[in-house]
Amino acid sequence: MCVPLVLALCGPLFVGEPGPRAASFTLGDGHWLGTDFVGRDVWRLVLLGGRPVVVVALAATALAYLVALPLGLISALTHRTWLEELLMRPLDVLLAVPSLLMILLVASVFSPGAVGLALLVALVNIPDAARIVRAAAAETASRPAVEALRMQGESWWRIAVGHVGRSILRPLAADAGIRLTGVLYLVATAAFLGIGVAPDAADWAVMVDRNRTGLFVQPWAVVVPALLIVALTMGCNLLFDAALRTDRGAGQGVVRSVGRGVGGLGAGRGVGSGVDQDVDRSVDRDVVKEPRL
Repeated sequence: MCVPLVLALCGPLFVGEPGPRAASFTLGDGHWLGTDFVGRDVWRLVLLGGRPVVVVALAATALAYLVALPLGLISALTHRTWLEELLMRPLDVLLAVPSLLMILLVASVFSPGAVGLALLVALVNIPDAARIVRAAAAETASRPAVEALRMQGESWWRIAVGHVGRSILRPLAADAGIRLTGVLYLVATAAFLGIGVAPDAADWAVMVDRNRTGLFVQPWAVVVPALLIVALTMGCNLLFDAALRTDRGAGQGVVRSVGRGVGGLGAGRGVGSGVDQDVDRSVDRDVVKEPRL
């Protein structure tokens, strides 16, 4: 499942100079996957077309969490109801608007490029991400340890980042895997609709859109990029799941090792206590047997 991700990131490194264009939607003549709607080599476009999708999706996900993390932590740790309402209620309004509809509405006003598309996708993901951060942080913020840190005079930054932030890393990592999958689909859908990309750009989603007219003549120009998009999204989600399982297994191994160590110490204390008790009993017997003068 990592093959589409590696192909998307490293594919442009193996692309040479573009060759002469051939007839549209043809197979053979040195073109492994045939040609596209304007006679370009499909394999070359496949190598070039994955990086824009991945880079925009990663940038959008990172920007969404960059804004959602402080908003969620402030809402969870504050004792001022008005501040929580001020931060979360506008996000609820944005959350009520479908993501793709919001992107289409903004794109109808101006034509965003790759940077604009990343900002738009990040904007529609901020409300949901902020609510998840707030829900995960609120449970930790209600623990007595956080109140003890406040009573000790610890700074808000140390409490939010040093204690609460570290405790919600696993839920956020799980959410990041699912969110990246949704962002990839959203970016690919926007590119399919012509938002943020040029009509003849080397992009997997654009390839699906522009070559669908020749699907029954030269299917590889549509099938290959479509399968790569699906495999990329599934692979990213499975990659995050595998990383979380590995981290959980390592944590359980440490706990078991510590448990065995504690058990060994407990056994040692038990043996030592037994020896002490035997010594005490022998001393008592000697004292009892000692004749009185």
